[in-house]
Amino acid sequence: MIARIWRGVVRLDDADSYAGYIRETGFTEYAETSGNRGAWMLRRDQGERTEFITLSLWDSVDAIRAFAGDDIDAAVLYPEDARYLVGDSTVTHYQVVDQVEAPSGSSERA
Repeated sequence: MIARIWRGVVRLDDADSYAGYIRETGFTEYAETSGNRGAWMLRRDQGERTEFITLSLWDSVDAIRAFAGDDIDAAVLYPEDARYLVGDSTVTHYQVVDQVEAPSGSSERA
């Protein structure tokens, strides 16, 4: 399994709108791509900027390629990203070498 981590920064005033935009674009495509095992959106407000990280899990490099195209290290950007993003966004991949499952019967926390 491979973790794909995308990172981008927006202005704080745009953060709520951009989170919705990520859901409509990238998260929708993640869900429609065979080999995707799920995704999480992380947000951190710092002063006048907000950092977003999306963490998605994939079965293989081929599954990532089906989502991202041949250059899997390039960010997948959508038409309105340029309006929101401050600076460059980055993509990093990691091999998942271990995991911990939630205990049976435990409740999820957001």
